[in-house]
Amino acid sequence: MATIDITKETLAETIEGNDIVLIDFWAEWCGPCRSFGPTYEKVSEKHPNITFAKVDTEDQQEIAQSFGIRSIPTLVAFRENIGVFSQPGALPEEALESLIGQIEELDMDAIRKEIAEEHDHGGEDHDHDHEDHNHEAHSHS
Repeated sequence: MATIDITKETLAETIEGNDIVLIDFWAEWCGPCRSFGPTYEKVSEKHPNITFAKVDTEDQQEIAQSFGIRSIPTLVAFRENIGVFSQPGALPEEALESLIGQIEELDMDAIRKEIAEEHDHGGEDHDHDHEDHNHEAHSHS
């Protein structure tokens, strides 16, 4: 499975219809994005069970805004419909592979429980700063 392009029409179904979805926010004019592209494509070939998506921020400004993308490239990851990672910057191949391994090993029950507890507490932010703070990002569609 190579990479797929996401539009606002396919965003929700892509995230909801796949276990793990990586989204690369990029643009044609962005040098680091262009250099990250082949790495992303290459790694996608090794992980047919993962959806590797791309969002052209010039073409799909609405999606970029809904995710609060301020710099590109930015990589966002969803697992079981929950945003579990979001970070700007082009990753080297080893770092991308390592990230995928970490996403695959996540205890999603624990994350769902943590999200439920956050909602139960009125969503106030506790002292721990964790990576999955963007789990409500996909509700803006």
